[in-house]
Amino acid sequence: MLVLVADDDIDILTTIADQLELHGIDVDCAKNGNQALTLSQSQHYDVIVLDIMMPGRDGLSTCQALRHEGCTTPILFLTARDTLDDKITGFSTGADDYLVKPFAMKELVYRIKALSQRVSRQHVRTLKYGELELDVEQGSASRAGHSLKLNALQFRLLRLLVSQAPNIVSRQRMEQTLWQDEPPDSDALRSHLYQLRQIIDKPFTYPMLETIRGMGYRLLDTPERIT
Repeated sequence: MLVLVADDDIDILTTIADQLELHGIDVDCAKNGNQALTLSQSQHYDVIVLDIMMPGRDGLSTCQALRHEGCTTPILFLTARDTLDDKITGFSTGADDYLVKPFAMKELVYRIKALSQRVSRQHVRTLKYGELELDVEQGSASRAGHSLKLNALQFRLLRLLVSQAPNIVSRQRMEQTLWQDEPPDSDALRSHLYQLRQIIDKPFTYPMLETIRGMGYRLLDTPERIT
């Protein structure tokens, strides 16, 4: 089993990682929400553990971002907030479980093991926007009922665009999704976007992929909205 744990408190992070490893659970650690997002884009985890109170991108916004990108991994929140409203907020962002600090390490271990045995209640098999539909488990896509032939990088790129639509996705975000922190030297992203445009737009009555100069790219769902 592989678990991702994100907490800005290094002592807590180290203690959790040590305890999980003693129980035969492999652990990746993140010090903040942005690191957790980057790791989750390049690695499949059986469970993700997020501290809510992290500087910058907190656990709530990290969970929301993961769900918007189609992540179906069970997520457990760690937090000192223990009111009913706090718990409702946590579950509404996409969490599967909630553990209040201070907690017994043995309880955390057994909650993680239990979560790893079931499918997340936030399991999202398909992403839809306009005429586009993606099966995130099968890695397949279609537009207006017509199958789209995409390679792995093109599918990941389209998945990102659909999950964020109709918002603009920056080139930097795209490059991070495709290549993490090691983008190729050449303008490979431009080539992938050109090929993606040929596949999802050219055979159809109106384009969906729009270039926003100086900002990035986005998907639009009707011809009237294309500028």
